[in-house]
Amino acid sequence: MDLHVWRDADYRGTVIRVDYETRDLQGDPWKKYANVYLPYGYDDAKPYNILYLMHGGGGNPDAWLDCSQIKNVMDRGFLEKRAEPFITVFPTFYSLIPSENRREGIDASWEDSQVRHFQKEFTEDLIPAIEGRFHTYAEKDLSHESLQNSRKHRAFGGFSMGGATTWYNFLAHLDIVSVFMPLSGDCWEIQPMGGRLAPDRTAEALYEKVRSLGFTKDDFRIFVGTGSKDAGCDNLTPQLDAMKEKYPEVFDFSEDPKEGNLHFEVKEDAVHAYEEVYHHVWNYLPYLFI
Repeated sequence: MDLHVWRDADYRGTVIRVDYETRDLQGDPWKKYANVYLPYGYDDAKPYNILYLMHGGGGNPDAWLDCSQIKNVMDRGFLEKRAEPFITVFPTFYSLIPSENRREGIDASWEDSQVRHFQKEFTEDLIPAIEGRFHTYAEKDLSHESLQNSRKHRAFGGFSMGGATTWYNFLAHLDIVSVFMPLSGDCWEIQPMGGRLAPDRTAEALYEKVRSLGFTKDDFRIFVGTGSKDAGCDNLTPQLDAMKEKYPEVFDFSEDPKEGNLHFEVKEDAVHAYEEVYHHVWNYLPYLFI
């Protein structure tokens, strides 16, 4: 499906910038924004499912929209009824401007500290700013109980470092999020590139999180995507192999996205780029909220 050629302006959703305040790693106030995609015909009188979709390293809330056809994925997918329309949020995990705070190149430890810090912001600042304004399945008081009760209507995904953010979200917020879509990014809980360098321990950490909540394989779903020429493939494959081989009762792998709760799609010859991974969002679109 060529999403580049779709130009039907009559059924396009809108993108709204939402400003909010959070705190940086030092606890100082920090002003941020997220881009919020509202599907065509958005009606505040009814609740919507919601997907939080994170950028990769060095990016910002505009990255997905500027670098890929992600908006066409939503517009066209909803028009063609591949899925019921849902809200998509494009936030950032940075609490500082990366170009001004990185050392030479990408500093894995610095990136990791930003991603870990974001997990607190997610519940304390981002969700209130978004779900307090737009109509999701959470009650307006946005209590933790309300977020838990609405978890099957909330998803989190991301590309590259946003994929690592997604795995952290699984570990920190599995009780309020039920669908995860890490794209070309492995879990860094044990160490950077832990999916490749420490796959068994990484799989164990994910398993222990599920067990600690008393959840079963029916309580969450994970949709993973990357490319055969994407460096993320080498990091993800050992991790996913360990997950499905060591803990099949929790991570029920299936090539059919309608079955099981763990899925891994590799696009042939695809490299590490937004222009490649947005196709995974298109493919998984019908299965995120079912």
